[in-house]
Amino acid sequence: MAASSRSAREAKRRIQQMEAKRELRREQEKRRKRDNMIAIGAGTAAVVLAVVLQLTAFAGNPTEEEFAAAEAGLKTPSASPTPSAPPTNAANIPAPDTAAGKVFTGELLLNRGTVGVELDGTKAPQAAAVFKSLSDQGYYNGSNCHRLATSETFGLLQCGSKTGDGASDPDYNWGPLENTPADNTYPAGTIAVARSGNNAYGNGTQFFIVYKDTVIPADTAGGYSVVGKVTSGLDVVTNIAAAGIAGGGNATDGAPAEPVTIDSFSLK
Repeated sequence: MAASSRSAREAKRRIQQMEAKRELRREQEKRRKRDNMIAIGAGTAAVVLAVVLQLTAFAGNPTEEEFAAAEAGLKTPSASPTPSAPPTNAANIPAPDTAAGKVFTGELLLNRGTVGVELDGTKAPQAAAVFKSLSDQGYYNGSNCHRLATSETFGLLQCGSKTGDGASDPDYNWGPLENTPADNTYPAGTIAVARSGNNAYGNGTQFFIVYKDTVIPADTAGGYSVVGKVTSGLDVVTNIAAAGIAGGGNATDGAPAEPVTIDSFSLK
């Protein structure tokens, strides 16, 4: 009986040890899953932060103060997004058939050098018609390029604001979007149309030149109309970017450190 009792106790002890080990493994597995979820959540938050900042910084053409507010609060302090709607001043906008099927070539003469350009009226007839019309009117002569972006995956020079400070012209808006990249990637040399955020009819007089491969996430309206490309002189824009942002420091978005003005914009 004594031997039998000892065997029973020993068996019970082994069972208890096995249960303890299984419980320890279960707890370790729970902790591993929890740690993985925390890591994934942190990574996702970082990606969301980058995307939100890029969207709010580009779509609404904010001031440096607004960009700082977006960075701090993950939201822009500007007005609520404007839904897509037909333009109210269509009489000011040239018809797309004036550019359809045509290719316009010309020069953007900056105070920092000359940039050769080509606009594609086949892929973006409305945008090409607009910029051909504005250049013929001398609209851009004497204006400035108010914005430079120099972050790792976001490099462009933006021009064409009537007031010179990035504000849009309320009397000149148009759509729809044309020739927007499906993958949200704008290769170096791309010329595209800047617009107000979340509005497919928020295009105006402003455009941007991409000097290095750039990713711009689409907003609720879509991407940005690619109207053409740089054919020569992209190094002019690259050199402007190399000079940095006004005010120095670690800023990657703002006015160019070296002021950039447009002497003329000619297309034929």
